[in-house]
Amino acid sequence: MFPKYDVIVAGAGHAGCEAAAAAANLGSKVLLITMNMQTIAQMSCNPAMGGIAKGQIVREIDALGGYSGIVTDMSMIQFRMLNRSKGPAMWSPRAQSDRMLFAQTWREMLEQTTNVDFYQDMVHSLIIEGGKACGVVTGLGHRIEANAIVITSGTFLNGVIHIGEKKFGGGRVAEKASTGITEQLVSIGFESDRLKTGTPPRVDGRSLDYSKMEEQTGDDEITGFSYLDIKKPSIQRSCWITYTNTKVHDILKTGFDRSPMFQGRIEGVGPRYCPSIEDKINRFAERYRHQLFIEPEGWNTVEIYVNGFSTSLPEEVQNAALRTVPGFENAKIFRPGYAIEYDYFAPTQLTHTLETKQVSHLFFAGQINGTTGYEEAACQGIMAGINAHQKARKLEPFILKRSDAYIGVLIDDLINKGTDEPYRMFTSRAEFRTLLRQDNADLRLTELSYRLGLASQERMDKVIAKRNGVETIKEVLASISIEKEEANSYLEGRDSAAISQKQKAGQLLLRPNIDLRSMMQHIPQVNKVLNGFSADALEQAEIQLKYEVYIEKEKELVKKMGQLEDLLIPDNFNYDRIAALSNEAMQKFKKIKPRTLGQASRISGVNPSDVQILMVFMGR
Repeated sequence: MFPKYDVIVAGAGHAGCEAAAAAANLGSKVLLITMNMQTIAQMSCNPAMGGIAKGQIVREIDALGGYSGIVTDMSMIQFRMLNRSKGPAMWSPRAQSDRMLFAQTWREMLEQTTNVDFYQDMVHSLIIEGGKACGVVTGLGHRIEANAIVITSGTFLNGVIHIGEKKFGGGRVAEKASTGITEQLVSIGFESDRLKTGTPPRVDGRSLDYSKMEEQTGDDEITGFSYLDIKKPSIQRSCWITYTNTKVHDILKTGFDRSPMFQGRIEGVGPRYCPSIEDKINRFAERYRHQLFIEPEGWNTVEIYVNGFSTSLPEEVQNAALRTVPGFENAKIFRPGYAIEYDYFAPTQLTHTLETKQVSHLFFAGQINGTTGYEEAACQGIMAGINAHQKARKLEPFILKRSDAYIGVLIDDLINKGTDEPYRMFTSRAEFRTLLRQDNADLRLTELSYRLGLASQERMDKVIAKRNGVETIKEVLASISIEKEEANSYLEGRDSAAISQKQKAGQLLLRPNIDLRSMMQHIPQVNKVLNGFSADALEQAEIQLKYEVYIEKEKELVKKMGQLEDLLIPDNFNYDRIAALSNEAMQKFKKIKPRTLGQASRISGVNPSDVQILMVFMGR
């Protein structure tokens, strides 16, 4: 019934969709197996993509040739560039999406991707022969062979949903859990544990009083996520902000005795940086209010997502507490909030390609690795899809370093440090964030992907044009001089000191209150020579000039640290011969088997002295 595939992807969430698209676009014959064809690329929680550090990840996925940025641009109902008041390393794009349009667009793009087949069924177990994954067995009993398998199970592995004292199996509300894979892998030595996440109630927007809330509009200028020319919306929908209060908190507390979290019915650890509302008022008892973001679910629906009110308390407590929030006095709940527990596998059991160490040709991506968030899942998906293709075709692995991308930081963190709580990306996790900006993801990654065969010629041509444009702009600004009269009339309006003689435009640009756009608006000479360059190239040139000193310092640091990355540790290295290693370092090295001294230095619990001892022993 089924042919042999190059790659089978189990699960069609954000990780699975990116994995299938990447492997197929590289030339692999791919089968995407999902338990429900109607929920492909479902936004299970909030209807939004991007945010702090997450926005950088989506731009990196796009620069590599993934679909998440394109789909987001095609389905967005509001766009904001966060942290504009800070330096460009902190700028992070975020978009509200039309939930149904997002999933529909993803499915359409996958259906138009040559080499992707679909099948609706549950993957019940894996076919493993001689330590190698060779296929899957489905719930209907089909044995389907493949050269590589990618598991992207999300919250479905033995998923259990909690609402107050009610508890039932499910991977998402109204969808059954997936069983079999955990038990099989644990039986052959894999380490598995439980995590939990939650989601807020959805409410009827017609029942809310927005006059009691603060309006939050989108940006006038929509940058978007994709480096391709995707049409942006001409209008945007507003979000709204309101707050809880002490009365809301008091009502919520009445349900604590029936809370699955406080009564120990939930074993899994929840996300530290996205706690439930009951967890917030318990942990931060001194705060009299918490911010709630009221987010529309799409263009043509009244359904509203109450961001910040994630909960698993009894439904009647949720309802009573919500109705005490300003603007929610007459709120009607479409669906209560709930918590969900699911299995994950310690990511220290993976290599940098996201292939499992114990079973070759088997890859994990997304929440199965302990992460939380669409963006974190999607970037693992594209990397697992690429590497599953490479493995199936006996090609070199594709690995991004910490200095290459936030994606590289995330994977390196997971496999070296592991996680015992849902992992979320932040800018603070990246030591080279001045280099890893959202504006230059294409300059960093597209050529790497193009050489691999994933990024299109169109993308590569755009990168070349941008790179050339940036260099030309920098040369022009370094060569043209602005007369003091013309410069001073502009500088006065920008609260910047006057000059006593003519000055190069590039020098003026380095001043704190000066930007290229206003220079072009007020200095005709600058406008004349720069008119016609793309906004993208102009912004990039300005950032490179203004932050040149910081960028160069970081590049030097990357170079120094890169020396450790070049020192390879043999796969069969015998750590037992190094008696001077600490016990913890010995255990971690033997378990994780770092590829390089650089990776060894980042393993949690390993001290610099352990790395020096290892370096000496290797004759370095």
